Amino acid sequence: MITPEDFTASLAAHGVDFVTGVPCSYFTGPIAQLTEQNRYVPAANEGAALAIAAGAAASGRRGAVLAQNSGFGNLINPLTSLLIPYDIPVLVFMTLRGWPDPGQDEPQHAVMGTSTHPMLDAMGVRHWTLRETSTVLDEVLTPAMAELAQGRPAFVLVQKGAIGSAKPCLPPDLAAEERLQRRDVMRLVLEGLPDARTVATTGYTARELFALGDADRNFYMQGSMGHAMAFGLGIALARPEQKHVVVFDGDGGALMHLGSMSTIGASAPANLVHVILDNGVYESTGAQPTRSTRVDFASLGRATGYRTHELCRTESELKAAVVRIAQEPGPHLLAVRTAPSVDAAPPRATSAVSAGDIHRRFTAVLGASAPWRAEGII
Repeated sequence: MITPEDFTASLAAHGVDFVTGVPCSYFTGPIAQLTEQNRYVPAANEGAALAIAAGAAASGRRGAVLAQNSGFGNLINPLTSLLIPYDIPVLVFMTLRGWPDPGQDEPQHAVMGTSTHPMLDAMGVRHWTLRETSTVLDEVLTPAMAELAQGRPAFVLVQKGAIGSAKPCLPPDLAAEERLQRRDVMRLVLEGLPDARTVATTGYTARELFALGDADRNFYMQGSMGHAMAFGLGIALARPEQKHVVVFDGDGGALMHLGSMSTIGASAPANLVHVILDNGVYESTGAQPTRSTRVDFASLGRATGYRTHELCRTESELKAAVVRIAQEPGPHLLAVRTAPSVDAAPPRATSAVSAGDIHRRFTAVLGASAPWRAEGII
């Protein structure tokens, strides 16, 4: 294992002084170190991180990206249409979820876990794998630097356990601020909208919904970060007879693909309730800050065309907002300031129900049938 201190020191020794990325629990140590050194720029998504680093590289800086292979799809566009054709060298460290054995990780990582290496091969991008037994970063950095010197991107793929971790450390403003608990917010919304069909974004939000009580009406998203609002929009538009479709989103997830809010506003589904649980951190990856403290989600809701849009800080404000939502057409944007949880993380839904069964029973609750099968039978 390579310590976080050795990791960041090796980057510095090779002149890498500009690092950006999206958190992964395997990178808690390096991100904590780089943040403390003021050398890390949090990005909204992996593709944006790669573009940020490319801009730094075009400006004469040695840039690196930290990301997880679950977000590799977000990286592919700037990798293939910006870095490779323009000969822009960027160093990418990408953790390997679902590898080497997909069965040892969560089901949403299985496809990308087995595809990461061959996808890079197919694009002609050189890569090296940092294994859990590695003790020196230079064994992969040295050949990667030679590739970068030729004006080409280079990937270092990181196995679980290859780099040391760090304990979560909440930003001082969040640690001191009184906020509602995420579970209480979700419970109050569901009690006020008992007929709702519910989508919960990946991470602790989906786990909290499962912990509140498993139900067929719940769709627990594991993976697909940033797409819960778009998934919920598809349901709301396809099933307008459903009185309420509630999407429990996170601040990090909402920021990752913020453009979907404009699609919601333009489509104007009267039954969509978009709840952004804003705790200011990527909690399931180590509580790295999301930068949401500088974002006014309620104003974004107004700017993108939601019919109602408000921010709740207290339980009384939340209860009053849910009463209004129950009585008025949407789409509704409800931003709620929540606290990072202090309890142990609840189990994932797929610990009890398969991902496929979550989909099938949810479809059945909607009164729908499988669209592409004979006679629509699931």
